[in-house]
Amino acid sequence: MWRSGMLLSARSDWLAGETWAKAAPNRFASLDTPTRMTVYFHEEDLPEGTLSGPLIAVDTETMGLHPGRDRLCVVQLSNGDGNEHLVRFGAQSSYAAPNLKALLADPNVTKIYHFARFDLASIYAYLDVMAAPVFCTKIASRLVRTYTDRHGLKDLARELVGVELSKQQQSSDWGAPVISDAQREYAASDVRYLHRMKAELDVRLAREGRTALAQSCFDFLPARARLDLAGWPEVDIFAHV
Repeated sequence: MWRSGMLLSARSDWLAGETWAKAAPNRFASLDTPTRMTVYFHEEDLPEGTLSGPLIAVDTETMGLHPGRDRLCVVQLSNGDGNEHLVRFGAQSSYAAPNLKALLADPNVTKIYHFARFDLASIYAYLDVMAAPVFCTKIASRLVRTYTDRHGLKDLARELVGVELSKQQQSSDWGAPVISDAQREYAASDVRYLHRMKAELDVRLAREGRTALAQSCFDFLPARARLDLAGWPEVDIFAHV
């Protein structure tokens, strides 16, 4: 992911060493987790009717850190039911993906991200949809966890949901012809805990009287993503000089 000090992706340590088995050509399942979870792998689009609900966790994997230059390779999603869906795009993809686009563009579905600014820009650059409305756990964290400067996904997972994440696969080649099981689990873990994080962050935002301020920040993110893509990624256009 593209970011200065941005968190890329995280892989769950608590699943390390698990046995994985192919349950079907497009899925692989953990055999040892306390509640059975499945990571579904799809090529080029979601099957119709795969995901629904008012809240969908979303993340992306790209070839590098610059949206528009570095192609979108994987979009991972979860509706919080314990399963994750990965949509992989090949090097020659047309990025048609009508089912995925419809879900991401649905104004009745809030998308939960960690550092939404990057994901929104990458999705917009390749799928040509603005995947809003938005809840960003990094922005929410910065507004309520003012006692620390550590706002990465790993830090939030540890404090808010008691899960240790690692970055074992963060430098993986996401454009490779074959995505390994380790990469799939790593990508899936990026969206696995976002619903639980949001729930805790919502409580803290309300407690600190910053819910409305956070929503205003979230509402601005589509414009911020467009500014990034248009050539103002590091320029504060609101500054006096």
